[in-house]
Amino acid sequence: MDIRNVAIIAHVDHGKTTLVDNLLKQAGAFRTNQVVAERAMDRNDLERERGITILAKSTAVEWKGVKINIVDTPGHADFGGEVERILSMVDGAVVLVDAAEGVLPQTKFVLTKALARGIRPMVVVNKVDRQDARPDEVHNEMFDLFAALGADDNQLDFPMLFASGRQGWADATMDGPKKDLSALFDLILSHVPAPGLDETKPFAMNAAILEADNFLGRILTGRIEQGTARLNMPVKVLRRDGSVVETGRLTKLMTFSGLDRVTVDTAYAGDIIAIAGLSNGTIPDTICDPAVSEPLPAIPVDPPTLSMTFRINDGPLGGREGKKVTSRQIRDRLFKEAEGNVAISIKVSEEVDAFEVAGRGELQLGVLIEQMRREGFELTIGRPRVLTRENPETGEREEPFEECLVDVDEEYSGVVVQKLSLRKGQMQDMRPSGGGKQRLTFLIPSRGLIGYHGEFLTDTRGTGIMNRIFAGYQPWAGPIEGRRNGSLISNSDGEAIQYSLFSLQERGTLFVDPGVKVYVGMILGEHSRENDLDVNPIKEKKLTNIRAAGKDEALLLVPPRRMSLEQAISYIEDDELVEVTPTAVRLRKRYLDPHERKKNARKSESEAA
Repeated sequence: MDIRNVAIIAHVDHGKTTLVDNLLKQAGAFRTNQVVAERAMDRNDLERERGITILAKSTAVEWKGVKINIVDTPGHADFGGEVERILSMVDGAVVLVDAAEGVLPQTKFVLTKALARGIRPMVVVNKVDRQDARPDEVHNEMFDLFAALGADDNQLDFPMLFASGRQGWADATMDGPKKDLSALFDLILSHVPAPGLDETKPFAMNAAILEADNFLGRILTGRIEQGTARLNMPVKVLRRDGSVVETGRLTKLMTFSGLDRVTVDTAYAGDIIAIAGLSNGTIPDTICDPAVSEPLPAIPVDPPTLSMTFRINDGPLGGREGKKVTSRQIRDRLFKEAEGNVAISIKVSEEVDAFEVAGRGELQLGVLIEQMRREGFELTIGRPRVLTRENPETGEREEPFEECLVDVDEEYSGVVVQKLSLRKGQMQDMRPSGGGKQRLTFLIPSRGLIGYHGEFLTDTRGTGIMNRIFAGYQPWAGPIEGRRNGSLISNSDGEAIQYSLFSLQERGTLFVDPGVKVYVGMILGEHSRENDLDVNPIKEKKLTNIRAAGKDEALLLVPPRRMSLEQAISYIEDDELVEVTPTAVRLRKRYLDPHERKKNARKSESEAA
């Protein structure tokens, strides 16, 4: 069968998944009266709640007798490992760019990876129906980006369409009929080359996506690089070093059709398939015929830049809210995650019952923690730390830097520049982006952005947009000032009392409501001063049998500050932890006992001196 394999890549929120929805509808993947959820490819609960794509997923449609395998990829920089893997499966890429926002950091990242693979991308300027759309300027921006990234002459001669993914049309000009997406389908057929792989060689494929199924077990998805796959054929699994992991049979062989996987008896070179029947095969192993002796080349993935410590929950409330609380259960779950997610690495920490988990960013690790708490795990999480390295040539200590692109109203640009400068950010560019907004570009150490996003939203009254992406390693930038305010720490066990919290709210901002269980060492709020303060949240009003002359005042509490999981992780300091359970997210000190805290603080000061 004639086949085209294409990936849809773009920055977050530029409309990839919505465009795929309409591609599926117009290619006849659904019945006329079939009810299909919006963003049908985002099947994960977390993806639906957050409105972002987290996992790359494959689908397929048929157009004019040609099968088109489409891979929808994440747009957030933290999930860039998914994009890098997927590009090995495809021969073409549709680069989506927002007609108003233009080129953003992740657009540059995905385009760099596509050009390095020798892919000739097609550009679709999406959302041209926006009031603030500037499609012609964005077209020029894309051409400049291709040239800046060293595209060859063939790649520079990229075809371009104007589209509205939500309205379901794409045309070569802004004056087109704006009826449907047939122009995009036809462009894929004419511009993306057929795989052209050898069907006569022994079967071999690289695993690019790993999923678990309750009935079929491990399901591995990838493109057949050579030969023909047949149901129940014997296969072996090769690691990158050529060692044999296991042998088995393809007990299930599936291709894609719309949102479904369809069982087939035979699949040929160039097609994207999903297989079952192997118990140890993983990404990026080679699944092949027993006659094959050499593994297929696997794409190296950029290394992690950030790590967190995952520990057991050893607090006083540990084990009350979750079902999975032991270090063995946490270890098994983390190593299982590392199998299917090549951008994450796990190692056992020097601390007791703790593991170092390294990934691309706070969001990626935050999503992993959220998935674990929904599965019934209890954890305590340490402050994120950047992974440094030593330059082999100069011997200098280097740290990861990020390119940070900020869109803010002009009135707030001054405070953003000031705050990012304090965090060692170097401004690279400043230009008006229309509508009274400024676009600022900074090069900043990754650790300078840890915990800044909440402050940024406060400073810009929620109107600012910040995008960031890994830019490489540079020499250590020196000390960066952390959080200025101390913490309000509970000195008693029990339940928080409204009378006590009323008097404490003068001391700072509270994080807890009345009736919440508290314990010694738990963080109740942010102190208004720089030092930590031990307070009693369970003190009740003393009652006497003497009638008061006036009636009691109404105790009105200011609503507490509620933090999401990612906000809590980025808020804490080195001596603090986030306690995560299926029902709660709490902040606590690493050492709960106040005497232990003072002893360790003195020890740290003497070591620093």
